[in-house]
Amino acid sequence: MTRVALIGAGDICPAYVNGLRRFPALKLVGLADARHEAAVARGRELDVPVFTLDALLASDADIIINLTPPQAHFEVCQRILAAGKHVYTEKPLAATFGQGQQLLADAKQRGLRVGCAPDTFLGAAGQTARRFVDQGGIGAVVAGQAIMMERGPDDWHPNPGFFYAAGAGPLLDMGVYYLTQLVQLLGPVEQVQGLAHTSWSPRIVPRGERKGATIEVDTPSHVTGGLRFASGAFVSLTTSFDVWKHASTPMELYGADGTLLLPDPNNFGGELRYSQQDGDWQGLPLSQPFDSNLRGLGVAEMADAIREGRPHRASGEMALHVLEVMETLLLSAAQQRPLPVHTRCERPAPLDMLPGGFA
Repeated sequence: MTRVALIGAGDICPAYVNGLRRFPALKLVGLADARHEAAVARGRELDVPVFTLDALLASDADIIINLTPPQAHFEVCQRILAAGKHVYTEKPLAATFGQGQQLLADAKQRGLRVGCAPDTFLGAAGQTARRFVDQGGIGAVVAGQAIMMERGPDDWHPNPGFFYAAGAGPLLDMGVYYLTQLVQLLGPVEQVQGLAHTSWSPRIVPRGERKGATIEVDTPSHVTGGLRFASGAFVSLTTSFDVWKHASTPMELYGADGTLLLPDPNNFGGELRYSQQDGDWQGLPLSQPFDSNLRGLGVAEMADAIREGRPHRASGEMALHVLEVMETLLLSAAQQRPLPVHTRCERPAPLDMLPGGFA
């Protein structure tokens, strides 16, 4: 039994609590938040023991899950590691690549693990696509595109400001799902070239209870770029909080023998379609489990890996590589030139088991 705890009582907390409870090998031992009253309210709602932050860090938890806003990831993860706990953090790994490097170095020095969301790539759609690509279903992948465009969280999130702070924006907040899926399918990125701009600053909330309120924007709200993978594939990526509506597929991979269409990688399941050469589209049935929302899947798999002494799949190393890709894309856009990506990571092994005694 692996004991897990949560820091952060925000909007994503219930999804994690409900997901973690699906794994009998995990025991949820507590919840804390810098705003203790928020932790108390959430603990009462979800029937989770509530701790102060210091008490949670001193508890018997083996893995502490960091659900704080991106700008706090580094500081909170450092405190978790200093307390001698393994850490699994919400995405991105940190607000900057340098912070991410420091976290992994600290963890290595202490003999501790770092895991990082998203774990959606472990879901049915990502894993079915992985097997199809690995088996040569569309031949060698030579190109692709990934598109995440929406209007942003301005009118529905209770605190949308942090989405537009440095360390967030559409690329680091949502593009991370697309890049993580691409890396697990194609391997690491070796070069990027980006374009980025901010369409409105400040933003005016267009509707809802906060209609007319302003949001300061400190990071690009529309980012597009080219990714050259070490495998030779070239993929275009667009992320935006400036688009009301579009009709593009979330992700497409183009191979020597056909095309694969993938669903939104923010979800665990979804529809997969493929074509052989220029033939008709065919459905690709999901051949793997976990097709519904299961936040905590990566935590359960990490706990198994720690017990078994093997690498975990939603790893800090992959998260650091994805973070460098995102930061380098923004830097490339600012400098108006292509830039190399220096880190490399192994593709995580396909998920071939039910983590945590899933029930």
